[in-house]
Amino acid sequence: MPLLIKNAHVYAPCPLGAVDILIAADRILAVGKNLTAVLPEMETIDATGLIATPGLFDLHMHVIGGGGVNGAATRVPAAELSELIAAGTTHVAGVLGTDVISRTLPDLLAKIHALNACGLNAWMYTSNYRYPPSTLTKTVMDDLICIPECLGVKIALGDLFGSFPTMQNILSLLADIRLAGTLAGKIGLLHVHLGDLLSTFDIFDEIERQGFPLKKHVLPTHCGRSPQIFERACAFARAGGMIDFTTGGGCACEPASVSVMRALDAGVPLAQITLSTDAHGAKPRFDENGRMTGYAVIDVAGNLQQVKALVGEHGLALQSALALVTENPARHLGLAGHGIICPNAAASVCLMSEDLDPKYVISRGQVLMRNGDIIVKGLYEK
Repeated sequence: MPLLIKNAHVYAPCPLGAVDILIAADRILAVGKNLTAVLPEMETIDATGLIATPGLFDLHMHVIGGGGVNGAATRVPAAELSELIAAGTTHVAGVLGTDVISRTLPDLLAKIHALNACGLNAWMYTSNYRYPPSTLTKTVMDDLICIPECLGVKIALGDLFGSFPTMQNILSLLADIRLAGTLAGKIGLLHVHLGDLLSTFDIFDEIERQGFPLKKHVLPTHCGRSPQIFERACAFARAGGMIDFTTGGGCACEPASVSVMRALDAGVPLAQITLSTDAHGAKPRFDENGRMTGYAVIDVAGNLQQVKALVGEHGLALQSALALVTENPARHLGLAGHGIICPNAAASVCLMSEDLDPKYVISRGQVLMRNGDIIVKGLYEK
């Protein structure tokens, strides 16, 4: 049904002040002061005292569950719709991880379809840690061209669970991704899980020396997993590359908010940085003596928590912190009209308290949370 949001303090993510937002179907029709409209069954929300932001974007999530590296009992359960809504997350890109046997691409695509059917905005990367890539169709190119939800290819580089492809292997894969992206009207990304080994950036450097426009088509994640990886990642971003810091799990040597501030201090443009959760991967738990005692599920709320830390603890402007989880990921993934609040943009909006706690979550024009209560849940959720 149509929706008119009145008197929200809008961060689009740039600040627009106290204005109204008119939504119909799955689009934002207008943003401005003193909007009026007469539309059948229109709902009006008085958002006085609330902050309006684009719905949060998580570009790296194990939506069907990750884990499993220490046996079947360590497999992580799939993400639930209500978890995402509670965290203000309206956009996700699903990935597979280390388990390249029991976690499958058809299962991932089915989950993406389910999240879209429930009102979210969901995409995926084909393949997993290994090379040669696994695919849903015959080839990576066919996946990108024939499957609208497929944005690119996932691979692990510099990781002991990976398969250590050569520079020429990666260059050939990038060439396929670039051509398929062009034919499909997508950017076409190689989404790289960074392991602890620095050889990944050596591969990137050599590919660039060959003349391939690598930085447009590569999105490395876990860029804060070690001081050495952080330094190489910052150099990559200063030269025009995209980098992603992980807000949950064991793939970071410090909180992502700290990594972001250090990257900015090191001259990395804010526009080149994103945050993602790695949610529903497995996170080891340790006792006071450093002994591992079990596992926890990585929280889907990591992005929101680190945005709060960037603003409250580090003094980063709210619009800058929000860009890391709204506008930047949408732009890097080539998803025009997402991650922003403006006329004709996707109708995905969060209304938050001044403490950045979600009170209303609207995705594709549908209210999923109202007054802090989640009103849309997955079919099997209680």
